[in-house]
Amino acid sequence: MKSELAISSLVPDPQDILALEAEELAGILLIHLNSRGDGGADLHHYNFFNNLKSYPIYPNHKDSEKVNRALMEAWDWLANEGFLARKGDDYSKSGMFVTRRGQRIRAREDLAAYSRASLLPKGKLHPTIAISVYPAFLRGNYDTAIFQAFKEVEVAVRQAGEFPHDFVGEKLMRTAFAASKNNALAGPLTDKQFPVAEQEAMAHLFAGAFGVYRNSTGHRHVPTEPQEAAEVIVLASLLLRIVDRLKPQPGIQP
Repeated sequence: MKSELAISSLVPDPQDILALEAEELAGILLIHLNSRGDGGADLHHYNFFNNLKSYPIYPNHKDSEKVNRALMEAWDWLANEGFLARKGDDYSKSGMFVTRRGQRIRAREDLAAYSRASLLPKGKLHPTIAISVYPAFLRGNYDTAIFQAFKEVEVAVRQAGEFPHDFVGEKLMRTAFAASKNNALAGPLTDKQFPVAEQEAMAHLFAGAFGVYRNSTGHRHVPTEPQEAAEVIVLASLLLRIVDRLKPQPGIQP
């Protein structure tokens, strides 16, 4: 049987415990709970923290009480996020257990993936993005995820406008959304109900986003932080929804 992973073995320096945010420390606590002999099946808030008072994690550390409070914050975070659940109806008396979601967290990387998922809710994304891009984002491959997201935008625009396969990039975007001014032919995705200025703005939106995030030389503008990467992917998702709305419908005259 795998031996229990003590919190002190996961974080040897108590100052590191105090430096962690609640959600970061929650990952450490959850790994510890999952490594217990019962696999976190029989927990009780009072017993757990009363035991810490009697047997401190860092016996010679002057701020043991602060460490315990930090762990209490982490415990509550786990409960609020659905990693811990109570066994009975009386919260003050009932024990708790690690939920199925919590049991899947066996390493810090697992919680990191969960945290990334919370930044980019799959159900809020365009279905194409959810299928082709979301897995790369969860793995932390932000450059791959963003590149794929804008590739999906390019493919959607090309198909909706019935352009040839070799028609790509910003030129594709500006042609597909070309404004109907000076008697020029409007693009197949141009919303001619909009004023010309807004038609041009739509073309700028697609071409600009594509130029920055899809064609950026050396990937200068590809985010390395999950929050910003998620926001860029949401932008691509929005662009796909716009394409869905503006693409010509069979049997309907533009």
